[in-house]
Amino acid sequence: MGGLTARTYPVSMKVVLRDVIDSDLPIFFEHQRDPEAVRMAAFPSRDHEAFMTHWAKLRRKPSNIIRTIVGDGRVTGNIGSWIAEDRRLIGYWVGREFWGWGVATAALAAFVAEVKERPLHAFVAKHNVGSMRVLEKCKFVPSPEHDPSIAGEDGVHEVLYMLSRPGV
Repeated sequence: MGGLTARTYPVSMKVVLRDVIDSDLPIFFEHQRDPEAVRMAAFPSRDHEAFMTHWAKLRRKPSNIIRTIVGDGRVTGNIGSWIAEDRRLIGYWVGREFWGWGVATAALAAFVAEVKERPLHAFVAKHNVGSMRVLEKCKFVPSPEHDPSIAGEDGVHEVLYMLSRPGV
């Protein structure tokens, strides 16, 4: 199979969201350093000091909603929401070792059930098909208010997804 190896995934993983605690941050830091995850997200990793400064800022701002994603008792990633340019945006980062397990989909479904504000928006790199699929499974649709054929200042083409109704 061209050097690919088969991966076995659990049939299901119990995914819960909880508040972020200090001991989660080293795990999040390692997740965002993974070169393949950085490529897929089209978002550069931060060095340790910049990462910790960023997370301190996230945790201080009352309008931010941030959660740790826990799958089968293990920290598997994070998910959050913030206000930017008059939009409530969401984003998530799941450790690559948990890709394909349904963690992101379960976490996003739980998160949008918790966050009642609508519409919710998510930008995703046009090449990140997996993340687009997660959003679509949770009833997000591409928004016509953003043209993905136009690259941002960073050269990345993004699709803007939107969830306009409550309930998934």
